[in-house]
Amino acid sequence: MAKKIIFKKLNLIAAAFFTLTLSTAYQPITPPKQEGKSSLNQVRTIVLDAGHGGKDPGARGSKTTEKVIALQVALKLGEKIKKDLPGVKVIYTRSSDVFIDLYKRPDIANKAKADLFISIHCNSANGSKRVRGRNGKYYSQTVRRPTVRGTETFVLGFNRMGKQDVAIRENAAILFEENYEENYGGFDPKDPSSMIVFQLLKTQYRRESIRLGSYMQDEYVRTQRNNRGVQELSLAVLKTAGMPAVLTEIGFISSPQEETYMMSNAGQTEIVTSLFNAIKTYKTSVER
Repeated sequence: MAKKIIFKKLNLIAAAFFTLTLSTAYQPITPPKQEGKSSLNQVRTIVLDAGHGGKDPGARGSKTTEKVIALQVALKLGEKIKKDLPGVKVIYTRSSDVFIDLYKRPDIANKAKADLFISIHCNSANGSKRVRGRNGKYYSQTVRRPTVRGTETFVLGFNRMGKQDVAIRENAAILFEENYEENYGGFDPKDPSSMIVFQLLKTQYRRESIRLGSYMQDEYVRTQRNNRGVQELSLAVLKTAGMPAVLTEIGFISSPQEETYMMSNAGQTEIVTSLFNAIKTYKTSVER
């Protein structure tokens, strides 16, 4: 009898999954229209990831580096969350100038069974090109683009979503009621027939990531920041996160104007407020 109950539930979930996949798989990255309660209906633990660190400075500006600004913003955001969102736990992937391997960052969130993973970075428009010197030898020349400015937020691209399977299986137990064994007739997250559930969860994680990223971009716009939108990208730091996860670029360190803004106390306060408001809006939307 228990087996029949399990397969009946899986069939219902499968139907929902395929309907959702057909309706969303080929759509551009736009904010989800549905604003109601999500099946991922709580935000109790948030992992904040300050990009780069230690031997990895990240992008370089004329006055500072990405790792410095990212850490400052992450720490200030964490303090604001702890102060203004009682009951929400904040975990940092790093709280000082140390190097953390990329794969370890989402792993911290997975082990903490976090509800959100937010990676904070600074962008750069500078590039390089190969030029031939007078001696006939080629060398790299920096191409500066100081006028490029703005914010953008990334979610995991479809081609990397397969990497989430392990993390989702590890976290599966907390995605159901605490007494899920009773409620689901002995449902086993490791059973092969459960993969349809995991596929549905991956799609939900992506939708919720887009929702959070859209809220972030909306808040940046409120402070007159240039909006470069929510985009998908194959980012290693997001690929194994078993929860909604985003990487937000808070500005271009290659722009003297934005570098100064991101280094300033006023600028960081404004960025932190934007990110906090987005998190609060997301939390309210899924918990209502």
